[in-house]
Amino acid sequence: MRSRLPRTACLLRLIALCILLSQTAAYFGLTGREPLVFLPGPFSNDPPTGKAHLKQCEQMTLTRRQKRLCRREPGLAETLRESVRLSLLECRYQFRNERWNCSLDGRGSLLKRAFKETAFLLAVSSAALTHALAKACSSGRMERCTCDESPGIQHREAWQWGVCGDNLKYSTKFLKKFLGQKRVSKDLRAQIDAHNINVGIRAVKSALKTTCKCHGVSGSCAVRTCWKQLSPFHDTGRLLKYRYDTAVRVLSVTNAATGETELAGPRRHGQSLRTTDLVYLEDSPSFCRPSRYSPGTGGRTCAKDTSCQSLCCGRGYNTAMRLTSLSCHCQVRWCCHVECQTCVREEEVYTCKNA
Repeated sequence: MRSRLPRTACLLRLIALCILLSQTAAYFGLTGREPLVFLPGPFSNDPPTGKAHLKQCEQMTLTRRQKRLCRREPGLAETLRESVRLSLLECRYQFRNERWNCSLDGRGSLLKRAFKETAFLLAVSSAALTHALAKACSSGRMERCTCDESPGIQHREAWQWGVCGDNLKYSTKFLKKFLGQKRVSKDLRAQIDAHNINVGIRAVKSALKTTCKCHGVSGSCAVRTCWKQLSPFHDTGRLLKYRYDTAVRVLSVTNAATGETELAGPRRHGQSLRTTDLVYLEDSPSFCRPSRYSPGTGGRTCAKDTSCQSLCCGRGYNTAMRLTSLSCHCQVRWCCHVECQTCVREEEVYTCKNA
């Protein structure tokens, strides 16, 4: 009998599963077993007014406890949606030249397995939620948190000088409370999911940097105020993609000293499994042809000299010509105005064959 996945892993599939953004709608699913939940779009940077956030909380497939937390915090629903946007766009960007390109097709089946791709989805989802929560605090979109409590910086002074630090400490604490992270299950798959979720959180923490601003007469640095600031999420995505490329296949072993089960992988360069390693249990499919996990690579655009051979899985590619418009012969006119002509260029486009 298969054991149920812990709530932590299930909720992170909230962000990892079947997200579709457009100008008019967004789809926000929770787990591989649940139907997609429709949420009206587009996203807004402003917190919902009145009782609008209550409706948004009810539209999400959350646990009863999570809905209570959502209703208490008017900015949380929009922050969850923003984390979805972040994770989806970053996943698509990082895998734009890979056989699996973060496609929505087959996402539910993929999340039920323990592939490297599943590990990345969980990590980038937890990272996006951590990042979005910290940013929401510092921008004033969350009522129950504010700026980073850096030593020597009072909230009022921070807002006055515009140096409100991203509150990663609150973000991480709230995230664990919201996900209900408790003692890790003895189930191997549950341990793997929890490990990869924490890899995403650690990736955001590693991207935290100290930024300083000088104050003084004529721009002198007589007084300096410093605060914590997160790097762009693209930096976190790049780090997680590297973790994906170097992911470790693991198995479950029993610790002789404690009797507890824990994850273990092959020792690399004399090192055991690290807390920053993405881990997986099963080898991934090729993703070359349509399957329950992806639509395959047929019809995908590729670069002739760099990616066609790998992306098309040896099936070859079709070549077509297309016309593209671009700005050309640009000139700067006095003052501060640039005039350009429109040129049409013919270029070759390469797409993978279906068979």
